[in-house]
Amino acid sequence: MKTRFILSEVGKGLSRNKAMAVSVVLVTFVSLLFVGFSALAQMQVSMMKSEWYDKIEVTIFMCAKEDQVASCNKAEATEEQIQAVAEKLQSPQLANYVKEVHQESKAEAYENFQRLYGDSPLATWTTEDMLQVSFRIKLVDPQQYRFIEEEFTGTPGVAQVQDQREIVEPLFRVVDNLKLIALALAAVMIVAAILLITTTIRLSAMSREKETTIMRYVGASSLTIQLPFMIEGALAALLGAVLAVGALRLGLHLIINNWLSGEFFWIRFVGMKELLIVAPGLVLAAIVLAAIASGVSLAKYTKV
Repeated sequence: MKTRFILSEVGKGLSRNKAMAVSVVLVTFVSLLFVGFSALAQMQVSMMKSEWYDKIEVTIFMCAKEDQVASCNKAEATEEQIQAVAEKLQSPQLANYVKEVHQESKAEAYENFQRLYGDSPLATWTTEDMLQVSFRIKLVDPQQYRFIEEEFTGTPGVAQVQDQREIVEPLFRVVDNLKLIALALAAVMIVAAILLITTTIRLSAMSREKETTIMRYVGASSLTIQLPFMIEGALAALLGAVLAVGALRLGLHLIINNWLSGEFFWIRFVGMKELLIVAPGLVLAAIVLAAIASGVSLAKYTKV
C-alpha cells in the first residue's frame, strides 16, 4: 500500500510540473553529455600516448643534394659522414639510449615517397637522387629523445634531427584543450542542473504543502513524505543521463566510425568498450545530482 501511495504521489508531482521536469531532463542531459565527452577525450589521449610513445622514433636526416639547411651548406652528406653517424649510433656510449636503428637508403626513401605522394604532382618531378639518407632510431626510453638531438645536431653531414613527438604532441594538445573546454561547460551545466532540480522539487513540495502537512499530522515518517519528491528528481536526472549516453553512442557511430576512423586509419579511437566504462559513471552522477538537489530542497519544505 505504501509503495502504491508513493508511486501515485510521484505521478502527481510529474504531471503537475511537466515543463520543469522536461527542463531538468534537458539540463541534466547537456551537462552529463559534456562530462561524458570529457571522459572519452581523456581516454582517447591516454590510448594514443600509450600506443604512440613506445613507437615514436627519432629520425636523423643526412644532408641531401643542394640542401638549403645552413649546416649542410648545399653539400650532400658524404659516405664517410654517413658511416660516422652509423658507427656513433652503434657505439657503447649510446647503448643505454638506443634500442634499434634502421638506416634508410635513398632507394627506400624514394619508394616510401612514391607510396605516400605517388598521385600528386610533386611525385612527377621528384627523383631518387634528390632525397637523402636517414636513420630511424627507437629509444630505450622515448622520454630521452633530447639526448640524441643534442648528440647529433651540428654533426657534419646531418641536416636535421626530428622527433616524431613534435608531430603528435600538437594533436594531443588539441584533444586536451577540447577536454578542458568540455569540463568547464560541464561544470556550469551541472550547477544549472542542481539549481533547476532544486527549484523543481521545491515547487512540487510547495504545491503539495497541504498534503504533506496532513501526512505529518497522521504520523508519517520523514522518508515517506520526502521519498516521492526524491524519486521525481531522480527519474528526471536518470532520463537525462540515458539521453546523454545515447547521444555519445550516436556521436561515436557518426563521427568516429563513419568519419574519423576512415580518415585516420592508423589511430585507434575510443569505442563501445570505453563508452560502457563511462556510462555507469554518468548514471551515478545523475543520482548524485538528484540527491544533492533533493537534500537542499526538502530540508525546509517537508521536514517533520
